[in-house]
Amino acid sequence: MTISGHIIDIRNKAIYDGIVEIENDRIKTITKSDQVEDQYILPGFVDAHVHIESSMVVPSEFARMAVVHGTVGTVSDPHEIGNVLGVEGVEYMIENGKKVNFKFNFGAPSCVPATSFETAGAEITPEQIRFLLEKPEIKYLAEMMNWPGVIFNDEVVHEKLSIAKEIGKPIDGHAPGLRGEQARDYIKAGMSTDHECFTSEEARDKLKYDMKIAIREGSAAKNFEALVELFDERPDMLMFCSDDKHPDNLVEGHINQLVSRAIAAGHDLFDVLNAACITPVEHYNLDIGTLREGDYADFIITRDITEFLIDRTYINGELVAADGQTKIEQVEIDIINNFNCSPIKLEDIQVQAERTQMNVIEALDGQLITKTIVAEAKLDEQGYVVSDLENDHLKFVVVNRYHDAKPAIGFIKNFNLKEGAIASSVGHDSHNILAVGVDDESIIKAINSIIETKGGVSAVGKGNEQILPLPIAGIMSNNDGYQVAKAYTEIDGFAKALGSTLISPYMTLSFMALLVIPQLKLSDLGLFDGEKFEFKRLFDV
Repeated sequence: MTISGHIIDIRNKAIYDGIVEIENDRIKTITKSDQVEDQYILPGFVDAHVHIESSMVVPSEFARMAVVHGTVGTVSDPHEIGNVLGVEGVEYMIENGKKVNFKFNFGAPSCVPATSFETAGAEITPEQIRFLLEKPEIKYLAEMMNWPGVIFNDEVVHEKLSIAKEIGKPIDGHAPGLRGEQARDYIKAGMSTDHECFTSEEARDKLKYDMKIAIREGSAAKNFEALVELFDERPDMLMFCSDDKHPDNLVEGHINQLVSRAIAAGHDLFDVLNAACITPVEHYNLDIGTLREGDYADFIITRDITEFLIDRTYINGELVAADGQTKIEQVEIDIINNFNCSPIKLEDIQVQAERTQMNVIEALDGQLITKTIVAEAKLDEQGYVVSDLENDHLKFVVVNRYHDAKPAIGFIKNFNLKEGAIASSVGHDSHNILAVGVDDESIIKAINSIIETKGGVSAVGKGNEQILPLPIAGIMSNNDGYQVAKAYTEIDGFAKALGSTLISPYMTLSFMALLVIPQLKLSDLGLFDGEKFEFKRLFDV
């Protein structure tokens, strides 16, 4: 097979007319020619850090959707399913991914459980880290979120780091807000990337110690605008990633959108494409072609190099997407889960006031970080603390989904619901059930509908109840990805019809129990101060 066009040679910063000859799964030759089709040929895009599970579909369905946008591979951290099912969950992702023609590159989850301040469904020990890292499908040690453990020499943390170094696989970082000497010490311990920078100043602090920065633009966390200026300074050290991307957003676009935006912002075409196509392949030593003779025939074709709407995507020389349609066939999807809690009752989530003031989580739209505010507690006639709609201080509940336990209660601002409740069993990182609502009855309904289906996202209000079931580990669907995207769009719209003003209410909700991201969060064990790394009482103001 031969394909002609304007060949984009990213490494040599050149565009020339030529013909690509493909034999089996490899590029046999690339030769210059005067007569070519009016189209651009370039390497495929790579998402440098993504949790496939956040798309609410399994890897095979993620692949079907991503190839339409020119993505040929991912650097995928399966710690979401790892926190639910341990090594069995990681192996599930690998095996499902093998069923389709797509370059999944999984990591060994370094922090399962993420912290000792929440209940997870599994633990991945150093011995299991070694077992995983010795697999050819596991390309790296996934994000080391326990940066205090790195800096203050936690024995288990450093054992995991030592295993990765011994085997010779890179280590991903995760250190939001870490700067100065602490950033230096963290990087010096072996961390080679970070996708958590939310200011350019923070990224520069890490770049000077030769840490690569993945510019993240997901469904909730959006750092592109803050970091894209770094292309003027250290383009060779940058990559693009989505981290967490909901299915409706994946239908719209993927890494191609970030490429288009970076070029529209005035940055060099070749620098931008290097970040999207080359740097992750070289950093993680991936078996992904980068449009050279002898490489795997992984490349894309587009008619323009501004919008980057993709005409065709090839992986191993096979056409996997054309004209906005996937060519990857659906495969059989197995179901595994770990969901063992009983329905909850009204009295389980009632909170007696201890003081007149309380700590409230302030969610920030488009960010994973939160703030802490002190607010007056609103009481009902029985002295229970209830949601305060006027000030948008809504009750926030986290329920342990692995065994029956008393729910944890807090209050949260900026969800802006005016009636009903929303809930989800996608709750990073342990994936317990999270719910926010304006009244206890709605919260109970939203939570119990998820318990009944053993996983999902739900909404209650306006005399209506909706749920998107997620039976695989309580975080992924076993349905067609495009159908999941449609169902998610509907329930997301329902949440917004209930009043939520957040860009992505369910994605934001899913991060409100993520204890490794400051400032104030709520786990199934209680309110947590992510800066002091300790629990904080609701009325301890």
